[in-house]
Amino acid sequence: MDIKIIKKLREETGAGVMDAKRALEETRGDFKKAKDYLREKGIERAAKKSDREIKAGRIFAYIHANGKVGALVKLGCETDFVAKTDEFEKLGTEIAMQTAAMDPKDVKDLLEQDYIRDPSKKIKDLLTETIAKIGENITLSQVSRVEI
Repeated sequence: MDIKIIKKLREETGAGVMDAKRALEETRGDFKKAKDYLREKGIERAAKKSDREIKAGRIFAYIHANGKVGALVKLGCETDFVAKTDEFEKLGTEIAMQTAAMDPKDVKDLLEQDYIRDPSKKIKDLLTETIAKIGENITLSQVSRVEI
């Protein structure tokens, strides 16, 4: 197995070395199928964590450069440790930016929107991928957008 392909798959999916290698083995080296395989495994892992209690989290804010549009997002997780990680921070910031840009009417609407940075994904997919990477349950419980 070519280490460069494993490394590229890890970079694009956030999967561990062994998971990336296993995905490539399972798909006989087909990179696209390996990405899909890892995404499906991530969905399964996220589903297993969905009943865990949310005890921590953070509020994320985004103000657009013109100063006339802003958003607040309430993102919950299981531990304070995870709430301080770069992955959690990135997720919260991206969701706040999405909220400012796309003006969802509620959380359910936002989760079904196409992700502005990658229209092949929905926001719920972004959330699921982060749950799989971090290993904790994460919930998006509130979004709010204001505009002048």
